Amino acid sequence: MRIGSAQDFSRRSQAPELMDGESDYETFRGCLTDLARVNRLTLAYRPTLAFLDAIHRQDLFPKDRPLHVLDVGYGHGDMLRAVAGWARRRKVAVTLTGIDLNPWSAKAATEATPAGIPVTWQTGDVFALPPHEPIDISLSALVAHHFSDEMLVRFLRWQDETARIGWFINDLHRHPVPYHVFRQASRLLRLHPFVQHDGPVSIARGFVRGDWQNSLAAAGVEGADIGWWVPFRLCVSRVKPR
Repeated sequence: MRIGSAQDFSRRSQAPELMDGESDYETFRGCLTDLARVNRLTLAYRPTLAFLDAIHRQDLFPKDRPLHVLDVGYGHGDMLRAVAGWARRRKVAVTLTGIDLNPWSAKAATEATPAGIPVTWQTGDVFALPPHEPIDISLSALVAHHFSDEMLVRFLRWQDETARIGWFINDLHRHPVPYHVFRQASRLLRLHPFVQHDGPVSIARGFVRGDWQNSLAAAGVEGADIGWWVPFRLCVSRVKPR
């Protein structure tokens, strides 16, 4: 499948992303910094925070300890910083943990995170995460499209088995409009070269509703919601029954 004007959107692309390969730290950090900028411009945190608000309204948070939120594939750490701000505004006690395969993510996220935010940046494989404390909510943002179809099914199953209250996946809707708009906008905004390349690739690796339905069925996960958010975000979530 070729990335370009003749891109096929009928199925997920398998094209690689530059940030998943080898690079020096400064290049990697520059890419993450501009990705965080894109997240702010595209209101990327809004669906995840709305999910937390919905659980908050249902009064599902633990009463005897802080709410433990895990962010899988945290990158620059901007999603957990947004969650920390949300918790502060809602007066919710939280323990925040991020886990990412790339050790440079921990360095970049630590550098970007002000002192006093209750977050721990871990490096490692989420499937090998030791059950040292309960995980109430598992989040991932713009990570799922990096997975193969088989890995995505495994991740869905892991989230559903692990998260006590629920989980939320915030990712991209595969569609020609965001693909072509991002290609042009990333150049006009002079984003990092990795971001200019990887943004359209990420969208081509993204999902349509049928992809999620098939993956959820393969994982044996029932009761999940699939919701569309502006601009072209396709999010999947589940709140477990009491």
